[in-house]
Amino acid sequence: MEAQAQGLLEAEPLQGRDEDAVAGANFSSMLSEEEKEELKAELAQLEDEITTLRQVLSAKERSLVEIKQKLGMSLMNELKQNFSKSWHDVQTTTAYKKTQETLSHAGQKATAAFSNVGTAISKKLGDMRSHSIGYSIRHSISMPAMRRK
Repeated sequence: MEAQAQGLLEAEPLQGRDEDAVAGANFSSMLSEEEKEELKAELAQLEDEITTLRQVLSAKERSLVEIKQKLGMSLMNELKQNFSKSWHDVQTTTAYKKTQETLSHAGQKATAAFSNVGTAISKKLGDMRSHSIGYSIRHSISMPAMRRK
């Protein structure tokens, strides 16, 4: 139960290079029996306090979840709200506005260019069609005449 209720905290104490270096040293010979007992008592007290703090934090996390559920707040809603706020913040920046204007202008120019290309292609296809119809008609007229001869 305690492992599940720990929430965001790790069950294992933090391990670092400094702790490893200190652990390798033998300080026990430098301490009196009374100092050792005091340190052991302090260690036990700290471990108890950490356990209590983990339990309190876990209870607070559960309470937080319950309150959010009662308010109709879910993780998805929070993400949507955060995304909406972030997107609004981005849209109000000067850099975004300048980029939007530049891209809008580029889009207008690209649209005009594609329109001109489309018009040119249509005209060329129309010219080719007219030419091929004329050739086809002339060819149809001249072929029977050549056969009769």
